[in-house]
Amino acid sequence: MNPYEGPDRPSVTAFPIAKAGFPFIYASAFASAIFALLGLKIPAILLLGATLFICFFFRDPDRVIPASPGAVISPADGRIIVAEKIGLSPFYKGPCFKISIFMNIFNVHVNRIVQEGEVVKIDYRPGKFYSADQDKAGLENEHNAVFIKTESGRELCIVQVAGLIARRIICTVQKGEVVKRGQKFGLICFGSRLDVYLPEDFKVEVAPGDKVKAGETLLGEII
Repeated sequence: MNPYEGPDRPSVTAFPIAKAGFPFIYASAFASAIFALLGLKIPAILLLGATLFICFFFRDPDRVIPASPGAVISPADGRIIVAEKIGLSPFYKGPCFKISIFMNIFNVHVNRIVQEGEVVKIDYRPGKFYSADQDKAGLENEHNAVFIKTESGRELCIVQVAGLIARRIICTVQKGEVVKRGQKFGLICFGSRLDVYLPEDFKVEVAPGDKVKAGETLLGEII
């Protein structure tokens, strides 16, 4: 059996870009063209540079997903800032294991499902915009929680948390949808954080400070 799989179709372009990025790219490119036609070189060059950066930010590279049945993979590119057992949380019934991943503006921001199962609830809450690497950001910032029940009946939750610069959370899955590990399910614009809440007996394979990739890095295993 192949130890890797891919839930999404491979991209047909050499530099795939997430659909959510196209309005930003078109607006910046259009403004750059207007300034160029007006003979305003410096603003035109600056906006062209901004357009190229936006393309870079919204890149959406293909990923090859580990296929081990109990594997829980990273939902985001970034750096682990929390990996610990906690007692109480609004995102899990009873004690659980929490992993937080901080994404800076240079990371890929496409979010992926950590483990296959059924989406049983989606809970979006408006809030503040503290820096996403602060402890209070997980509860007080604008966030969107995706609750999943796995095929084995275990529960987990993925929380998209807006950051200091981020002002838009995108979630493309719906309640009742059956999702696959590594499937793309959303994006947070311009710097943010993802929190994953897992069963208390989760066997963790990462630690604070580790760098991870969405869909590829193994966070651990649900026993």
